[in-house]
Amino acid sequence: MNSLLSYYRLPFADHYVVLSQNSGGITLLHSLDELEGRSGFVVAPFHVTKEAPIVLIEPETTTVCADFGPTEQTVAAIDWQEDRAAYHTDFELFHRLLAAGKMSKVVLSRTVTAQSADVATHAFLLFRRACLRYPRMFVALVALPGGEQWLTATPEVLLQGSNGNYSTMALAGTMRLEGDELRGEGETARWASKDIEEQRYVASYIGDRLKSLGIDYDEQGPRTVRAAHLVHLRSDFRFRLPAGVPVSRLLATLHPTPAVCGLPKQQALDLILRHEHCQRRYYSGFMGPLGSTDTHLYVTLRCMQVSASSCLTLYAGGGLLRESREEQEWQETEAKLDTMRHLLYNNV
Repeated sequence: MNSLLSYYRLPFADHYVVLSQNSGGITLLHSLDELEGRSGFVVAPFHVTKEAPIVLIEPETTTVCADFGPTEQTVAAIDWQEDRAAYHTDFELFHRLLAAGKMSKVVLSRTVTAQSADVATHAFLLFRRACLRYPRMFVALVALPGGEQWLTATPEVLLQGSNGNYSTMALAGTMRLEGDELRGEGETARWASKDIEEQRYVASYIGDRLKSLGIDYDEQGPRTVRAAHLVHLRSDFRFRLPAGVPVSRLLATLHPTPAVCGLPKQQALDLILRHEHCQRRYYSGFMGPLGSTDTHLYVTLRCMQVSASSCLTLYAGGGLLRESREEQEWQETEAKLDTMRHLLYNNV
């Protein structure tokens, strides 16, 4: 029986974790409710379907490794393919609904693709590069049944905590750092009203969802935080999960947040599923270790999919408001795509 290897590294950790499992150690689930009482490494999609179920990895062995090894191997040049016309079509539809007041916010995603057997061979190399290049981020490389691999380097916590004490965050708004700004943590960032409004939508949603479950919380922020060459606005929510509220119910209440979906939530979700050209699958879902005593679940942003046929797909998205302009939003997705694209170069 073939063994599958997956890897993850928590933010600022000086080691990574290796998960080894066979097909008997992988469970496919079809609702977040089915996570209740389970432990393992979770890979959840943006929207659960037959083709993109929740994957629960219950490893045979778990190994801690502090050796990130050499990262200088060469990866072949990539010829990226993108569909600017599809993005334009989606933007026009989404923005028209926003301008008409049908929605407050909706997140529009896009992809770039390429054929690259070289990347499939060097996926673990790219994981190690991501660990070294992006110390602030949660980094994971997950092997799924059927031969596909997903690499992510993401700054956004969906849920983390232990022994009933948890935290989540509202992360939205994006700005690229350039030149001398890359020496700091984004202290000079001056946020536009659109970014402030977008982040407030996410924070208000999370607060409302926690209240709906009878959860008292402490909110701090927003503040500017750095993620690679980008900065975002972030608010933190800390709380104790009341007795009788299962973690699975909390996850189903929060996911997907307006940071990856929109408001009103169901209307934005329906719009994305029906009309967005990008098939998100596990992009903008969440992944990470889930346990009764320790949980670290992160929203799957800044990610790369490598299919069994060596098709490479990078994903990025951005929140649209009525003030949004297409070229600015396109450039924001370009900046986010660079998080994965930069891993294909030798320099760390």
